[in-house]
Amino acid sequence: MPKQNAFLALTITLIALSGCGGEDKKAATQVAAKVDKGEISVHQVNAVLARTPNLPQEQAKAAGRQILDKLIDQEVLVQQAVASKLDRDPKTMQAIENARRDILARSFIEKVSTTVHKPSAEDIKEYYGKHPELFAERRIYNFNEIAIKVTPELLPQLEEQMKKAKSLADVTNWLKAQNVPMAANSTTKAAEQLPLELLPRFHQMKEGQIGVIPTKEAVLIVQLAASKTVPVDEKGATPFIEQFLLNKLRAETVDKEVKALRGKAKVEYMGEFAQAPATPAEAPKPVEAAQPQKPAPDSAIDKGLSGLK
Repeated sequence: MPKQNAFLALTITLIALSGCGGEDKKAATQVAAKVDKGEISVHQVNAVLARTPNLPQEQAKAAGRQILDKLIDQEVLVQQAVASKLDRDPKTMQAIENARRDILARSFIEKVSTTVHKPSAEDIKEYYGKHPELFAERRIYNFNEIAIKVTPELLPQLEEQMKKAKSLADVTNWLKAQNVPMAANSTTKAAEQLPLELLPRFHQMKEGQIGVIPTKEAVLIVQLAASKTVPVDEKGATPFIEQFLLNKLRAETVDKEVKALRGKAKVEYMGEFAQAPATPAEAPKPVEAAQPQKPAPDSAIDKGLSGLK
């Protein structure tokens, strides 16, 4: 229990003890409030309070009281729902069962996750060295961007225009001439705020260069307007790398465990689900602004941000 949680528990305990006789002292220390025939325990308050990390100790008491008041409101509603027999409503029962299944599944995931050890100092050092774009050569990027929806028929034309364009204004003018709906914007993002898989491409961009990023619903054309280098040394980066690698290891461990368990389980699809599953729709692939020295690809769809002019 964090210090602030312990402080809150002690405060409520002392208050409870001050109004109780000797026989009820032990039970009273666990009760924060009574609502008609129901009770709210100190543990309930502490469980919510624990979700607020790094809370200063001097604020813990006030925060605990606010949490308790919210729990009292909740308890009043719960009691009223039970009195109205809503706990027997089929939709409510299904929701409770869904929540129970979710809690159990998450509990097992947490149990599996605890078996993962923290990454070593060597792992952290290696990751730091392999990702200069995030740390040693970290940059803050200023982008001008245009979001558009491109039809399959327009893709080849957009590719050709990206070859010819000397600036983002050229692309904008061409899109206007084609009556293509668009949304222009300027944004500033640090390296860690950009998609990790695309960051190396951004890192290679020079001011004035244009790149294309595909999304599921649109195509984003970006031009690097300006950037500045704001490095992070290894010491400063260590906590972030450690947490990132730990989360990654946990995710991989859980995924491996789920696949192993599913492999052992007997799964039989029934009814309409017994049919062969439909092939999932593929996410849109990026439009490539081909380099002049390369032959044009057979398709206007290729790897994203590979076309930096």
